[in-house]
Amino acid sequence: MSPICLPLTDADWPEDVAAMREGFAGRLNVYRVMAHHPALLAAWASLRNHVVSADVLGKQISEVAILRTGHHMRSRYEWSHHVSRGRACGMSDARIASIAGATAQMSAEDATVAIAVDQLFALGRLEPDALEALAALVGVKGVFDVMATVGMYSTLGFIVNTFETPLDQDIERELADEPLSADA
Repeated sequence: MSPICLPLTDADWPEDVAAMREGFAGRLNVYRVMAHHPALLAAWASLRNHVVSADVLGKQISEVAILRTGHHMRSRYEWSHHVSRGRACGMSDARIASIAGATAQMSAEDATVAIAVDQLFALGRLEPDALEALAALVGVKGVFDVMATVGMYSTLGFIVNTFETPLDQDIERELADEPLSADA
């Protein structure tokens, strides 16, 4: 079955969110798909801006949470985009690749975040030990930010998986030219 909602072109972009086309929403296929529901896209902007630009996690811890979420969602789109973003913020390919594996093979910091993500998916909550370890790593606000990140990227995963959203061309090219290497 073919996707129901393809990424909207500039010509088909909804007038009621026209200003968003020149910002984050027009740059990525996931938001071009979400533009089929302009009110949702408009409401999404504040949460997206917080999670992407204003959380307390820092870029690398945020990427660990996003990559682990993309892994759980089996989302090629989210995983691929965040391989690129992880590299851009200084993460090695080996570290990125480890995020899809066993927590015992990760650094202690990455394992703490991954365990929290795993519990959110499996249990819908953090167990006391995971909560304590995550709070020690990122603080109470960071715990909220991890949960918001997992929630936001799960929703994006549902969207891209359901509508078979194609990878953005620049990401597809990057990963074709530089495939993820666990040995790097």
